Amino acid sequence: MRWFSLLFSPSTQMMLRGAVVGLAIVLASASGLLDGLERCALNAQFRLRGPLPPQSPIVIVSIGEDSFDELDLAWPWPRALHGQFLDVIGQGRPAVVGFDLIFSEPSSRGLEDDQAFAQGLIRAGNVVLASAMTVTQEKTYVKEDMNAPIGRLRKSAVGFGFANFETDEDAFVRRTALTRIHQDQEVPSFDLQIYRAAANAGIPAHQIEVKGFLINFRGGPRTFPTIPYYQVLNGEVAPDVFTGKIVLVGATSAILQDVHPTPFANQGDMPGIEVHANVLETLLQGVPLAQAPRTLTALLTLVAGILAVWLTNRLRPLAAMAGLGGLAFGFAALAFVVFLKGRLVVDSVAVPLALAVGYGATVVENFIHEQRQKAALMHLFSKHVSPEVADAIWQQRDEFMAGGRLRSQKLVATVLFTDLKGFTSISERMDTPSLMDWINAYMEVMAQLVMKHGGVVDDYFGDAIKANFGVPFARTTEAEMQQDAVNAVACALAMESELKRMNARWKEQGLPTVGMRVGIFTGEVTAGCLGSAQRMKYTTIGDTVNTASRLESFEKDSEELTQSPCRILIGEPTLCHLGDRYRIQRVGELSLKGKEKRVSVFRVFGPAEAGMNLPRTAEAQS
Repeated sequence: MRWFSLLFSPSTQMMLRGAVVGLAIVLASASGLLDGLERCALNAQFRLRGPLPPQSPIVIVSIGEDSFDELDLAWPWPRALHGQFLDVIGQGRPAVVGFDLIFSEPSSRGLEDDQAFAQGLIRAGNVVLASAMTVTQEKTYVKEDMNAPIGRLRKSAVGFGFANFETDEDAFVRRTALTRIHQDQEVPSFDLQIYRAAANAGIPAHQIEVKGFLINFRGGPRTFPTIPYYQVLNGEVAPDVFTGKIVLVGATSAILQDVHPTPFANQGDMPGIEVHANVLETLLQGVPLAQAPRTLTALLTLVAGILAVWLTNRLRPLAAMAGLGGLAFGFAALAFVVFLKGRLVVDSVAVPLALAVGYGATVVENFIHEQRQKAALMHLFSKHVSPEVADAIWQQRDEFMAGGRLRSQKLVATVLFTDLKGFTSISERMDTPSLMDWINAYMEVMAQLVMKHGGVVDDYFGDAIKANFGVPFARTTEAEMQQDAVNAVACALAMESELKRMNARWKEQGLPTVGMRVGIFTGEVTAGCLGSAQRMKYTTIGDTVNTASRLESFEKDSEELTQSPCRILIGEPTLCHLGDRYRIQRVGELSLKGKEKRVSVFRVFGPAEAGMNLPRTAEAQS
């Protein structure tokens, strides 16, 4: 059964709670609930890294507002104009030219316009055109269109490819696909076609081993050298600017609706042609980003959940928060280093979230557990000890609590019993409501005196009270045990004084007066919780308790309380702790009911006063 006990041990249960937290975060991540946060984390990593200078020979020719103003032509421009453009940059002998413009329909200006552009494509001999894949979905069918360049242009170019971007749910462009399936055939992307043409032209290029990847953006808009279209066409740019370069031609004006949000362009102002430039840079330099294995992240998340629960249970809340915060920061820093140096994108949210949820859940669980413990303690003690003692018990609960109960412990305490003489006859003469009011007034005063003197009211039974001095905290020094005995005797004398006042008041009110017997004994007791989960009390048991009870009830039928309403009997162990503080008379070696050995008994008459101490060895007069 050892495995069974291990399974239900506190450590195992704690690990299971942490694993549940980690598993919940893993499931949330796997279901996509954390994808938005992970995308934001990736954006943050890019911005923290900052822009990097491009290493590939890429030049962008922008079709922007300035070119519209200078050329003063309606869009779309004449395709013959693009043929002239190719002739101009062709003087510089670029490696490859990519047109990120769609020519899927014949020119509105007629066949001659398309022919002029086609001739320009043929003369250049290194132009890649773009297509736009679209999907039309109706109730009865789904139609995919390539929207490829018209046949005349397609035949004149060295190739074409789809220029569509892969977008995430937040519309950001972070990844690219180099191929797609169209009509059961794999077709290349615009970027892949340019990459192939550039490699064939002699531009250094790393080998491609993937069909899609996360784009390693160099920066935001205008990171790559950019020249306005009109300046090239007007001869304002020297042709050698394009020598051996990859020239990308595309719209940068927002009115042409080819702008996108990217990690470096949160506002959605990255022109599509610049996204293509970043894809080509990633391809040519061989620096694509890869997603770290999700199984690794899941494992780390489970460990984080377990660690969070364990650490929160081991440390104070603020210390645990600082420790877990440091771990979360360390993980985020490590993920950034891996992103920076290893080009791996590690899910950066799941692990810190597991740490946070594990911490928060454990703090809440511990708070609820503490409130239950406190409620249990207060149920046991709040009505029987002073607020200061109750608070001290709560502050030191870990020292003596286990499983919601106080641990049983052996300790030295002084036990006090009180009982009223004549209560039975009084109860017969009073009606029930009056009797209850009368006895409750008495009990309230006496209980307050016990608490005032540092004692714990253990129990009420009928008209009797049991109190303990020296619990629940074990006394470790002789001085502490001595103080408990002194407090118990002082409490008994205070009870006597208060009973005199109460008797005087009751006599004036025509109510019965009573006497009191008190028994006090000091010694070892067993202290702990007795009872069921529904009804439990903190009490003491043992020979010391029995002796104190017998001292209280000794010769109760023959004792006449005439000179004083209170008789206080103590045992020799208690006497040894009192010193010369009280006037004490030796009663003798007495046989108490239920005790085989005779017990030395002494009677306390009051505080010691000069010249009034009774001889300790004198026997009580019968």
